[in-house]
Parts: sequence; structure tokens; C-alpha cells
Amino acid sequence: MSRRHVTSGGPWEASAGYSRAIAVGDGCFVSGTTDAGPDGTSLHPGDAGGQARAAFAIVEGALGEAGFTLDDVVRTRMYVVDPADIPAVTAVHGELFTHVRPAATLVVVARLMTPSLLVEVEAEARRG
Repeated sequence: MSRRHVTSGGPWEASAGYSRAIAVGDGCFVSGTTDAGPDGTSLHPGDAGGQARAAFAIVEGALGEAGFTLDDVVRTRMYVVDPADIPAVTAVHGELFTHVRPAATLVVVARLMTPSLLVEVEAEARRG
């Protein structure tokens, strides 16, 4: 079974040994994704909804590069630092996945890579 790696060129991929996404057979697995800019800080500081929207746009781009779409997503995971941000993040998820309705998990975590990051998302997609 072939493996196709999708890279974002981000600073942590090479040093940490991971890919933005990997497609194997009929599946695509997108790594934890934030809206971090080149310096590792959020491009939407203080805006969890904006961070979620930007992160899911990166996920969508990675899926597209691997030959998948948001319609192929079967599972999402969302990580938020502040429980008060849950409505903003789930609203973005709801807009993007209204008809797809993947299995989804949302977890509140103590912190992400840098303090400006409020949201991280993952996705898994399958064809068929």
C-alpha cells in the first residue's frame, strides 16, 4: 500500500519527524493543525473561532493535496485551551460539516505549543 506524505513546510515537521498529512490507501490522516504563523504564534490571537476556521482551512488544503475533500472526513478532533471557546469552535465545525457529520471529539487541554494558540484540530478522511 502506498504512502503519500503532504507537507506544509512548517518549522516543526522536519525536526519532529511528522507530516501535515499522510494518505494511505483509502484513508488520509491530518496531523494536529493550528493557525500558527512562521514564528509559531497565532495569526488570530484571542479569536478561537478565527483560529478554528484557519486551522480547518489548512486541513482542507492538506486533504485536497492528498486527493480528498471535507466530504470525505469521518472523524475530527478539536482541542481548546479555554472551555469558554467551545461554542465558537463548534460553530465553525458545524458550518463546515453540517452535511458530513463526522464522528467528533472536543477536549479541553491545559496548553498548546505557544500561549497564543487556543485551538488545534485533527481530521481523518476515507474514500468509499
